[in-house]
Amino acid sequence: MAGGGLAIAAALGVWFWQAGSASSTEDVNAAVLAAGINAKEQKAIEAIVRDYILNNPEIIPEAVEILQNRQKSSAIDAVRAQIEQPFAGNAFAGNPDGDVVVVEYSDFNCPYCKQTERDIARVIAEDKNVKVVFRELPILSEASNDAALMALAAAKQGKYYAFHKTMFATGRPTPSTIQAAANEVGLDMAAARAFIASPEAKQEIQNNIAIAQQMRFTGTPAWVVGDQSEVGAVGYDGLKEMIAKARAAN
Repeated sequence: MAGGGLAIAAALGVWFWQAGSASSTEDVNAAVLAAGINAKEQKAIEAIVRDYILNNPEIIPEAVEILQNRQKSSAIDAVRAQIEQPFAGNAFAGNPDGDVVVVEYSDFNCPYCKQTERDIARVIAEDKNVKVVFRELPILSEASNDAALMALAAAKQGKYYAFHKTMFATGRPTPSTIQAAANEVGLDMAAARAFIASPEAKQEIQNNIAIAQQMRFTGTPAWVVGDQSEVGAVGYDGLKEMIAKARAAN
């Protein structure tokens, strides 16, 4: 029995390793050879693994989830330094030295993003050690893009979060609501218009869209918190849970 249990454990170890790390059949075969497993032993292991999976199918979604989380973490690590740095050093809210950084990709024309703004305000009011970095992802309309560019112009003038909150409170973006929000927070409009026409402004939007595609975000709001990424209005409780997980992993 002991030998059989050891064989099953070994077989499952090989199976999970294949699911999480092997990139091709050739890689798996090479690993088997490197481990000193001959063809007969390999067939025996494969039979044990097959029987175990058929008798315990619940391990398949568990393994898939582990693999997906690893892939998410790897994708985040590739862009973390870039996305956690707020545009113009100003497009953020909360503690600039917070131990957890929440990155939100949003669109001013998205009702779920507007709803989320209240959740973020509550989080940073209650948790004084969180930094929320905002990234513009104007994907719903041309007006979304116009509002996003004005938000970046506000960041250049040190007034990003004030504009962010005011824009959502003013209404969906139109030329008049964007202008009204800019006026309310006191933007220098000549400087704002000059910046909006600059390559820097357009490049920031393009970079955000490219990273969102790389992260496979399918809509807004989208989130990166630690090694976690999510799409949708996760709500206050969801944000708190993601922050807690990220903090526990620090």
